[in-house]
Amino acid sequence: MTRRATPGASELPLNSILAGDCIEAMKGLPDASVDLIFADPPYNLQLKGELHRPDNSRVDAVDDAWDQFSSFAAYDRFTHAWLAEARRLLKPDAAIWVIGSYHNIFRVGAAMQDAGFWVLNDVVWRKSNPMPNFRGKRLTNAHETLIWASKSEGAKYTFNYEALKALNEGVQMRSDWVLPICTGHERLKDANGDKAHPTQKPEALLHRVLIGTTNPGDVVLDPFFGTGTTGAVARMLGRNFVGIEREAAYREAAEARLKRVRKLDAEALEVSVSKRAEPRVPFGQLVERGLLRPGEVLVNPRGQTAKVRADGTLIADDVKGSIHQVGAALERAPSCNGWTYWMFRREGQQIPIDVLRQQIRSEMR
Repeated sequence: MTRRATPGASELPLNSILAGDCIEAMKGLPDASVDLIFADPPYNLQLKGELHRPDNSRVDAVDDAWDQFSSFAAYDRFTHAWLAEARRLLKPDAAIWVIGSYHNIFRVGAAMQDAGFWVLNDVVWRKSNPMPNFRGKRLTNAHETLIWASKSEGAKYTFNYEALKALNEGVQMRSDWVLPICTGHERLKDANGDKAHPTQKPEALLHRVLIGTTNPGDVVLDPFFGTGTTGAVARMLGRNFVGIEREAAYREAAEARLKRVRKLDAEALEVSVSKRAEPRVPFGQLVERGLLRPGEVLVNPRGQTAKVRADGTLIADDVKGSIHQVGAALERAPSCNGWTYWMFRREGQQIPIDVLRQQIRSEMR
């Protein structure tokens, strides 16, 4: 749904596109209301004329009015203005991603630091199928740069490390991402069969960003919405979005695109999480809740036993202490993960006590 931007309004228009200038539209949104911003601002390509291939055919380059600025100073003023509004809208522990090319990303990065953002990573999106350099006078421009930054240095930003690791076949996600540019059926076309937008980003790129740095239900703002890649991926992944776009043709293409997107079911939206990120459950809580009873006997893999005490400690022979301390003493080891070490008996089966911890954690979500 498209709405007219209304500066001064306090409502956050979830899952809609605001029509108008991005800075004025952001002024109408409430303070500290957004969990993540993904921004794909004008690149300020400074093209001086048409680009042609060796066969003299014209390259469909970015020559739209929205990408044209009179000077670097004018572009810098624009950048500082939209970043100031963006920072106001972010929650204290929120973050921002900005993507750009060599034409603008260094100026944007400096402006982000000037505005108080804390840079977490720069990511190189290496295009597996870049457009060649037809004139042969420079290197083929085969990458773009993304800057990921938190609102401030001490912010507790979202980072789903295990989910990104799972996306990368169990290997830690690196800061160089090899993904194709938007082509084929994903590339939106207008009524004439031409590109609906010259710099449409691939959904794979936004999928990685949103899986890694947001959670279901979060609000993602895209102040340069274009044809709605951010909104489409956000909707699919169960995130909320707010888009801002001044060009009517882009809004129309985005609206049609969003109508075709279906949200994944709740089970499919779950991602791998770090064990450190899971809620802490003391062993004593299992005793308090009656999941284990004082006097109940636990057994270790070697058949040794320990008795549960009312305060959530164990006793085995002359050893007393936590599930970890008693396990380490029996193994004569410096440490022991008691959750995976101890088992309880139910109906003739030996079950790890960690099953009971997970039961409590599921109630906390």
